[in-house]
Amino acid sequence: MPELQTEPKVMNRWLVVVGALLVQLALGAIYAWSVFTKPLQAAPYSFSATDTQLIFSTGLATFAIVMVLAGRWMAKVGPRTVALSGGLLLGLGYVLGGLFGTSALAQIITIGVIGGAGIGLGYVTPIAVGMRWFPDKKGLITGLAVAGFGFGALGWIKLAGPWGNLLASFQIFGLPGVQSVFLLYGVIFAVMVCLGALVMVYPPEGWKPAGFETSALAPGAGASAPAPTAASAFESGEMLRTPQYYMLLTTFIFSSMAGLMTIGIIQLFGTDALQSAGLDAVAAAAIASTAMAVFYALANGIGRIVWGMVADKIGWKRAVVAMTALQGLTMLLFFWMGKQEYLFYLGATIVGFNFGGNFALFPVATADTFGAKNVGKNYGWVFLAYGVGGIFGPIMAGLFKDMGTGKGVEAWLPAFIISGVLCLIAAVLGSQIRRPRRAGEASAATR
Repeated sequence: MPELQTEPKVMNRWLVVVGALLVQLALGAIYAWSVFTKPLQAAPYSFSATDTQLIFSTGLATFAIVMVLAGRWMAKVGPRTVALSGGLLLGLGYVLGGLFGTSALAQIITIGVIGGAGIGLGYVTPIAVGMRWFPDKKGLITGLAVAGFGFGALGWIKLAGPWGNLLASFQIFGLPGVQSVFLLYGVIFAVMVCLGALVMVYPPEGWKPAGFETSALAPGAGASAPAPTAASAFESGEMLRTPQYYMLLTTFIFSSMAGLMTIGIIQLFGTDALQSAGLDAVAAAAIASTAMAVFYALANGIGRIVWGMVADKIGWKRAVVAMTALQGLTMLLFFWMGKQEYLFYLGATIVGFNFGGNFALFPVATADTFGAKNVGKNYGWVFLAYGVGGIFGPIMAGLFKDMGTGKGVEAWLPAFIISGVLCLIAAVLGSQIRRPRRAGEASAATR
């Protein structure tokens, strides 16, 4: 089918999708963190459960904070430069973690701060570029652009574990298995992101797909004002003065927290839960690893695409409400599901599927609420929610576990209950978001 476009002739816009997937597959390494938590609790590291989650949470928080800066920088230098810088910084963080990451503090700095900053620079570019090239398919293309982030965890976990057995067999420069894998991954990540960055460019000013009309787009559902045009799109400072921003931010915090907590603890929790049901430690650990590396990771990637398509059909708001409500119910049940192998797989699949939806729905929500023109800058501020959720979710669960030493699997229960309730609150809050109106703008009929 020939590419639909207007003059002037430009590159095939689907190349942007290919580049985005390449970038995001590498950035998704942060979701492979669970494969390292068990080895880091053993010699020569002997980290506590909280230590392992501090490294993970630092990476998530740095990722989110740097995204704000990335959006502002991208407006000045363009997406290609920002993406290239992100790839080099991500690779550097993992290489340094491989060479010097013998302590929790060293890994917090290298993997968490430096690597997380690289992810923050790289992540925003495919979203902003994709929305410019695909104004007719914002939900779908955002889902595709970030799907690699979810799918990436599957490959990196399996290479480190069952498929490549790198943690057990790969060694370079005499470094322990974890650090050797960090070093190898750092080089691979840098190459992948830099290759994908080559097509991270905006279309010419005023370009649009042939036959595209803004009025044909599915509405956000329940909007109280017309969608902001390019001329009237909210700047970040204006957005930060609206209550809608804080409603969107809080909804995203509660929704993302459930998935991020599960990513960080699924190996440890799953092993405890299955052992409490009578399985031996080796079998329990293998099932927990499969739940994360296959069921959660695949569902995470698929959820980004499917929820994006759902948003295009019914509007992002209805999609957010459905996603967060389902996530809340699942988190409330997941503690008990974790004690049976197939229910554990089912729970991991649902949580991963819904968690992936966040990254398709909230960019579209930001563009629909505050205007697509500035989504590269504005989404960074909304994405701070990811950092907040990434700090509180995993660390909260790690603290409950450490405080509950001797209680076994029961120590994990409060974290799941809190997370589930917050997701249900997010469903209610998300349903109340309306587009902000500037003075003099006419109210649109509720759709």
